This record gives sequence, structure tokens and C-alpha cells, in this order.
Amino acid sequence: MLTRQRRRLYAKIAVLAGLCVGAAFAGLPVVWMLSTSFKTNGEVFQVPPRLITDNFSFDAYAKILGDAAQLRFFINSYIVALSVTVLTLFVAILAAYGFSRYNFPMKRSINAVIVTVQAVPPITLVIPYFGLVVGLGLYNTYPGLILTHMVFTLPYAIIMMTAYFNTLPRELDESVKVDGASSWTALWRILVPISVPGLVAVGVYTFMISWNEYLFALTLTRTDDMRTVPIGIQLLMGQHSYEWNQMMAMSILGSIPVLLLFLLFQRRFIGGLTSGAVKA
Repeated sequence: MLTRQRRRLYAKIAVLAGLCVGAAFAGLPVVWMLSTSFKTNGEVFQVPPRLITDNFSFDAYAKILGDAAQLRFFINSYIVALSVTVLTLFVAILAAYGFSRYNFPMKRSINAVIVTVQAVPPITLVIPYFGLVVGLGLYNTYPGLILTHMVFTLPYAIIMMTAYFNTLPRELDESVKVDGASSWTALWRILVPISVPGLVAVGVYTFMISWNEYLFALTLTRTDDMRTVPIGIQLLMGQHSYEWNQMMAMSILGSIPVLLLFLLFQRRFIGGLTSGAVKA
């Protein structure tokens, strides 16, 4: 019979092997995408396919970075994603503070509506939002994209920040109020500074959602000078040919901001997620 120590060892080995297989399964497409970005477009269709190319080239990156129209896609994505992140955090902080610290009529009903909005598939809202954005004169504009993205980022942000504020003792802000400070002061000088992990988690998530959003970025814009990176990648698919190496290069460049955000704020991001999950 196997001893308890040996069983634990075999269990750890099995878990580690499973994690390695999962990591390889998830990472291989990214490695292949990176490899393709350094090939010529003709070499992409080489049979048999090769992971490592003999003709290592930066031509695809040079074409992307040297094209003002392609760079415009990145500028648009930064403007929209950063604006959505900042506005979402601001509104979520105010809403979460209200849900966490005050009782008011229809509190549960409003909270249920927020959760319900989070559960609605975005594709079902394309036509209503298109009509609304056009009717408000926001079609093919930054405000139209920003406000639409916020509809899908705000519910999660409010839920997450409310859960995070619920983990903070009420005595913190009540002690400030005893000294004559207002609720506004208690929020911004006490709760927000110690809620940085939660804010980072919500901010990174919000930026990722907005940066990668495709459906509404395509539907609510008309001209290339307003379109974002996901649409720019799709536009490399021509009627008669696909620029696969440029598509992969642009995909790699488009992944860098999100990857850097996660690497820079990894500890705070994970800490914010786990802290917000402690108490709802």
C-alpha cells in the first residue's frame, strides 16, 4: 500500500503535469502568433508549417508602426480604454460607497438591476444602442464608444467595489465624521487610499474589456480614423488576400498594454480580487 507521503507526492505530480499541459495548450497559440509575425506572408502557408522561421523579419512590425492609419487605431484604443477606465472607477467608487454605507429605498432592487445588466449578452443590445447613439448624435464619436463601453464595465465595477468596501470597517469613516469631516472627505481621504488593491483589480479588468471590445467598436463607428485596434486587425483581411503576418504583429502589439498592466499590478490585482470576494 502507498504511504500517505507517497500519495501526496503522486497527487502533486499529477496536478503539476495537468497544469503544464494546460499552460502548453493555452500558450501554444500565442507562441505561434508571435512566430507568424516574424515570417513573410508567403512563408505563413509553407507546408509543412514551421514554428521557427529561417527568414526572421521585422517587416510586419515595420509596416504596422510605419503606417499612420494603423497607429491611429492604437491612439483611438488608448483614448477610449483609458477614458472608460477612469470614468468607470469614479462612478463605481461613488455608487459602491452608497451601497456599502447607506440604506435607501429600493436598494435591493437597484442592486438586482445592476446584476441583471451584467448578465445580458451584449449582442442583444447592438440594435437598441445603435439607434440610441445615432439619435443622440454620438455616432462615430469618442463619447459614443466610451458611454457604450461603460454600460458593460460599470456593473462589475460597482459589484466589485461594493464587496471591497464591505470588507472595510465602518469605524474608519465614522471616526473621521466624528471630527467634523463630511462623507465626501471620509470616502476620498480614508476609504479610497486603502482600497487601492480593489481599484487596481477593477481598473485592469475595465481596461481589458474596453481595449478588446469589438462588436460595438465596429457598429458605432464609420470611419477608420475613429476605429480601434480590434477593428484594425479585422481590416487587414482583404477581399482577395489576408495579411497574416501583419495581423499577428498587430495582435502582439495590441496585447502588450494589457500584458504590461497585469505584470505591473499583478500582486495588487490578485489581492483586490481575493479581498473583494471575502464579504459581499
